[in-house]
Amino acid sequence: MDKQQEYVLRTIEEREVRFIRLWFTDVLGVLKSVAIAPAELEGAFAEGIGFDGSSIEGLSRVYESDMLVKPDPSTFQVLPWNDDEGVARMFCDILTPTGEPAASDPRSVLKRALGKAADAGFTYYIHPEIEFYLFKNVSGPSDPLIPVDSGGYFDHVARGTAHDFRREAITALEDMGISVEFSHHEAGPGQNEIDLRFADALSMADNIQTFRTVVKEVALRQDVFATFMPKPLVDQPGSGMHVHMSLFEGEQNVFHDPAGEYHLSETARKFIAGLLRHSAEITAVCNQYVNSYKRLWAGDEAPSHISWGHNNRSALVRVPMYKPDKSGSARVEYRAMDSSANPYLAFSVMLAAGLKGIEEDYELPEGASEDVSAMSRAERKALGIRSLPASLREAIEIMENSELVAETLGEDTFEFFLRNKRREFADYRNQVTDYELQRFIPAL
Repeated sequence: MDKQQEYVLRTIEEREVRFIRLWFTDVLGVLKSVAIAPAELEGAFAEGIGFDGSSIEGLSRVYESDMLVKPDPSTFQVLPWNDDEGVARMFCDILTPTGEPAASDPRSVLKRALGKAADAGFTYYIHPEIEFYLFKNVSGPSDPLIPVDSGGYFDHVARGTAHDFRREAITALEDMGISVEFSHHEAGPGQNEIDLRFADALSMADNIQTFRTVVKEVALRQDVFATFMPKPLVDQPGSGMHVHMSLFEGEQNVFHDPAGEYHLSETARKFIAGLLRHSAEITAVCNQYVNSYKRLWAGDEAPSHISWGHNNRSALVRVPMYKPDKSGSARVEYRAMDSSANPYLAFSVMLAAGLKGIEEDYELPEGASEDVSAMSRAERKALGIRSLPASLREAIEIMENSELVAETLGEDTFEFFLRNKRREFADYRNQVTDYELQRFIPAL
C-alpha cells in the first residue's frame, strides 16, 4: 500500500467518514457513482470493485461487461455538503478484469493523450471559464425558465440570489481543494461565470466534474435550479467554457517568447495552427448536443468561424495578454467548447490537434483583428476563414472522417460517440416544435 492510500484510510478513520463515493464518467460526460463502506476501501485500492460496464453509456459491449472501478487516492476529498453523514469521494479509473485500462473510459482516453504529450516533453495545463444559468426552481421540462435575476455582465445585483450562490459554491469548491480565480455575473439574466485556477489537464477534468456537482448541489440547497445547457434561452447568450491552454517543459512555459509577436513562441504558433486546422473535426466532441449549435451560431461572441487573433473575442482562438511580461501567463484561449462537454474527451482532442501542429510544423495563417462574424462571406473567403459546423449532423459527418479524432479517442469510444450523436440528431430532426406549430398551423 502506498503513502497516498495510507493517508486516505487514516483520514477516513480520523474524520469518521461513513461512506465513500467512487466517481467515474461515461462517454457523454455524465458522472456516475457507487458508494462503498470504509471497510471495503482497502480491497478497492488493491483489486477494484466489479460492476456491469455494459449498463454505462459507451463503456463496454454486452459480451465484455465485467469491469472494475479502481479509486485514485490522489483525488480523495470529503464532500462539504454531507457534514452530518461523513461522505467522501474519489475519482476512479475503469479497468478490464485483467487490470488493463478500459479503452472507452474517458479518464483513460485523456491519460493516453497526456502520455503522448509527456513523450514529447510537455505538460498540458488548463484554466477554464465556466458559464451556467440559475433559474427559479424547475421541477420538470415543461416548467417555464425564469432567471433568478435580470442582471447583466459584471452587474452587482443588490440582494441578488447569485451573490449568495457563488459565495457558497466557491466555499464548497475550495473546501475540496479546488482553487477559484474569480467569479461574476455573466451577460444573460441569471447567468454566472466561475473561473478555476489553472491545473494540469487531468486534475482539471476531475475538477470540472466536481464543479458541476457542487453547482447542482448548492442550487438544490438554495431552492434554485442550475443548468449547463449550452443555449437555454432563445434571446440570451449561451453558456460556453472558454479554455485557456499552455504547455510546459518542467518549469518553463514553452508558449512564451519575449521576442515573438504577442510574446508567442514558435511552438505556440504551431499549436494554434493545429487547433485551427483540426477545429472542425473536434467540434462534435467540444459541442456534443444539438442545442450546442444554437449557442455557436447565435452571435453573442460565440465563435462560428475558424480564425485566431489577439484581443479579438469573435475569434475561435484568442491570445490573451493580461500580463505580457510574465512568462508563466502565456497561453491560448479556445472559445468554442461549451459548458456541457465531456472535459476528458474535449481536452484530449484539443491537445491532439495542437500537438499535431507542432509535430507537422503547421504554419499559422494571418490573424484576424476585426469582428469575424461581421465580415461578409467574400471577405472571409479572401482571408481563408472557414466556418465551424453549423449543426450536430454536420459536425459528426466531419468527425467521422477524422483520423486524428479516431486515434485520440480510440476505436470503441469513437464509434460509440458517433452512433449516439447520429441517434440524437435523428430524434431531434423528428420533433415537431412549438415554433412550427405556432407559425404554420394558422397559415397552412
